[in-house]
Amino acid sequence: MTLTQLITFILIGVGLSFDSFAVSVSCGLMKPGIKFRQAIVIAGSLAFFQAAFPVVGWFIGSSLKDLIAAVDHWVAFVLLAFIGTKMIIEGVKKNGTLTNFDPFKFSVLIGLSVATSIDALVVGVSFGFLNMPILFPVIIIGIVTFLASMAGMFFGKKIPAKRSRQSLIFGGIILISIGIKIVIEHLFFNA
Repeated sequence: MTLTQLITFILIGVGLSFDSFAVSVSCGLMKPGIKFRQAIVIAGSLAFFQAAFPVVGWFIGSSLKDLIAAVDHWVAFVLLAFIGTKMIIEGVKKNGTLTNFDPFKFSVLIGLSVATSIDALVVGVSFGFLNMPILFPVIIIGIVTFLASMAGMFFGKKIPAKRSRQSLIFGGIILISIGIKIVIEHLFFNA
């Protein structure tokens, strides 16, 4: 693995973790008495799903890659741009979708974990299309999401909800930038 790949995987992890960070900030805002063990359970669930969904997407992308090898870079760009744009739109909205929830309830925790991980599934599909390795990115995505979620719950007690929207915008910009990088590498630097 090259340094460029490592940086790319870290940036993907950061970009994907912003949904989980925003949810975690909401948890901290709504449950200011959250205990460290409870925070670990919430962050662990968010990180697990965020790391597992790219694997599922990778298998889907790998099985379809021969069908679309000539346009795989464009598919990856479109998927990442779509997710990034969706994140930016969510960040711009004044009213978040998470207004009143109990993150300690199992069904709510699983729902939040799955909802924040859908974009990771699509990133996994793009990895499969591009025949990228999956193990190392999944580990990085899981670790970054866990750390971002723990930080989000901690900071949720101290920062206004407006900042969590700004983090979604930043995460969306990162994902779109990675999509542009993939297209540029394929068009100008592939033999």
